[in-house]
Amino acid sequence: MIDFVPDQPRWRQVYEVIRQRIADGTYAPRTRVPSVLQLQQEFGIAGNTGQKVHRQLREDGLIYTEPGLGSFVAQAQREDSAPGD
Repeated sequence: MIDFVPDQPRWRQVYEVIRQRIADGTYAPRTRVPSVLQLQQEFGIAGNTGQKVHRQLREDGLIYTEPGLGSFVAQAQREDSAPGD
């Protein structure tokens, strides 16, 4: 669990943690990232919040989702990406 700051949406804060884990190699290319349920458990967030995190990671090209298998780190990450870029 992280200490959330009050002036930023929680999904953005969780997104940043996962983005950083991808950037530093904690989650290597083609390895699974935490599911929405796992994000809920780790960060104490709602399911919709976890879905927003996954959606933004996909939009930024950091992860891809294979139906029935889960979500995985994309091969090439953009180091300079941020939500909404």
